[in-house]
Amino acid sequence: MTKEPLIRSIADTARWAAVFRARESERRDALFRDPLAGRLAGELGQRIADEVPGGTSHSWAWVLRTYLFDQFIAQQIEQGVDMVVNLAAGLDARPYRMAVPPALKWIEVDLPDLIDYKESVIGGEQPGCVLERVRLDLADTNARRVLFDRLGRESRKALVVTEGLLIYLTPEEVGLLAEDLARTASFQSWVLELSSPGLLKILQQQLGPGLSQSGAAFKFGPEEGPGFFIDHGWKAAEVRSMLKSAARVKRLSPWLWLLSLLPESTGVQGSRPWSGVALLSKS
Repeated sequence: MTKEPLIRSIADTARWAAVFRARESERRDALFRDPLAGRLAGELGQRIADEVPGGTSHSWAWVLRTYLFDQFIAQQIEQGVDMVVNLAAGLDARPYRMAVPPALKWIEVDLPDLIDYKESVIGGEQPGCVLERVRLDLADTNARRVLFDRLGRESRKALVVTEGLLIYLTPEEVGLLAEDLARTASFQSWVLELSSPGLLKILQQQLGPGLSQSGAAFKFGPEEGPGFFIDHGWKAAEVRSMLKSAARVKRLSPWLWLLSLLPESTGVQGSRPWSGVALLSKS
């Protein structure tokens, strides 16, 4: 009999990510506390992290991604954002764990089955702000444009968040999404993560076999780096290297720490393994 793959769809990668938030939360020197992450990851998330080849080899990167997104989101809220639009929100629990203004509108968009699961696990918890969940397949271009139009009318200054989404899209799909977001006047900033072509190739080799049967292939690692978005209505306001940030907060093994001492830019990376989190603004 053929063994069923642990990762059956892209939605299961959300459980995988939740495992690392849970494990970080257990540390005395935790960079963040996510008390709901363990429940959301569930037994399947633990199995994915422990049994998928290479499933824990980049644990520091999962943690730093969350940490850097937290920093940018908190910064933007302090600067007057009145809505956070979290696309492919997965099992994110920021409205519950971050200090957010009660009047802030937080929109989570994801597939119906994933939202149903999330609500079955934490439906009794109370978020710190006004939380709305939207069941939507973002691949449905017309439906997402209708949603963006509505949210644009309901906000004055919105922040878009795409954590763990873009790497699964083709460059053409990312460009079209960027243009749809840019057309919405109140969507004024966007936080996303990027990988270089060199890192994308490594991830495809190390983790690709565990994802191949789920439709969760890694596809997006633009040669232009953050410059990719210029032609699609956005420009980089700030870019933070994952490796450099991890070194500052002491989340690297000794050999990676040595690698972090090498100089790097936040622009074009080419074959060099590099990842970062970027804050974009309208161009």
